[in-house]
Amino acid sequence: MLNTECGVFHTDYRSDMGLRRKPAERVRLGLFLGALLVFPFLASPYWLNLANQIAIATIGALGLNILVGYTGQISLGQGAFMAVGAYTSALLTLRLGLPWGASIVCACFATAAVGVFFGLPSLRLKGLYLAISTLAAQEIVEWVVTHWPGLTGGVEALVAPAPRLFDQRLNTDFAFYWLGIALAGGTALFTANLFRSRIGRSFVAVRDQDIAASVIGVNVFRTKLLAFATSSFFVGLAGALTAYYRNILSWERFTLETSILYLAMIIVGGLGTIRGSLFGAALITTLPAMITTLGRGLQESTPAIAAQLPNVQQAAFGLVIILFLIFEPEGLSKLWRNVKDYFSVWPFAYRRGEGR
Repeated sequence: MLNTECGVFHTDYRSDMGLRRKPAERVRLGLFLGALLVFPFLASPYWLNLANQIAIATIGALGLNILVGYTGQISLGQGAFMAVGAYTSALLTLRLGLPWGASIVCACFATAAVGVFFGLPSLRLKGLYLAISTLAAQEIVEWVVTHWPGLTGGVEALVAPAPRLFDQRLNTDFAFYWLGIALAGGTALFTANLFRSRIGRSFVAVRDQDIAASVIGVNVFRTKLLAFATSSFFVGLAGALTAYYRNILSWERFTLETSILYLAMIIVGGLGTIRGSLFGAALITTLPAMITTLGRGLQESTPAIAAQLPNVQQAAFGLVIILFLIFEPEGLSKLWRNVKDYFSVWPFAYRRGEGR
């Protein structure tokens, strides 16, 4: 078989259908995995904490991308579904004494069930109307959390127990790092294989044109609800990890601002791409840290500018989204693909104006 990519040949279906078909892709993956393994031994606690936040955000962004990027169902309820996962996992351990691992699994399925319930309007609604429906889910869950003090603690913080493995705490920066990257990698691998399957292709068919998908035999009713369930499952996982890593749960972590933040991740990273979820999570998570670091550097030389940086941080997310929508709507994933395409044919790349 001849692949459309220049100079890439496959002699069997197994190699042609591989996730990493070219040697350069496997080399890049190996270097990336090697960097992940070395990073915690060289990084400071500050950067380890940031890496753990990126790992959790990547899982949540992948879950949201399954729904928005791959299936075309707009959602503004990311914060609500994360809250369901976080509070369910913490309460199952606190009230019922379940092990932290079992409580995380139960929380994921509970969040999937809640996602299916709030996904029912998607059978009749599309676009902005569906977005308003999921916004209602955000408000309902937030109201339940803050007005049910007997269960969730209300506006007071809920302290989750520290997870332990072999009598070692896992909520330290170094220990949680391994759990975070393992689950983030597993989520990415599952998502990559999901969209190589019949179910994943049905998600994409519904996104492109649900009427045409129905004509070719796709059960649109089941596919939309399954997309909500799958997406919410991983969003609940991100919420549960947040609960056990932070230990202190507050409703302020799961507001509408969180939902918009995750939408920004997948828009900036690239809708409908796995690496886009990683790129977007990394950029949006590190952006406040970069602004804070810049403020510290300007504190002595130009204190007036440094004093305004907290206000700049509030506007930075919106500015980043606007710039990407204007100059590169397909996000960081497209920029990365352009770089790869350039070097895949270098130094024989076509140059504009030659040969005329």
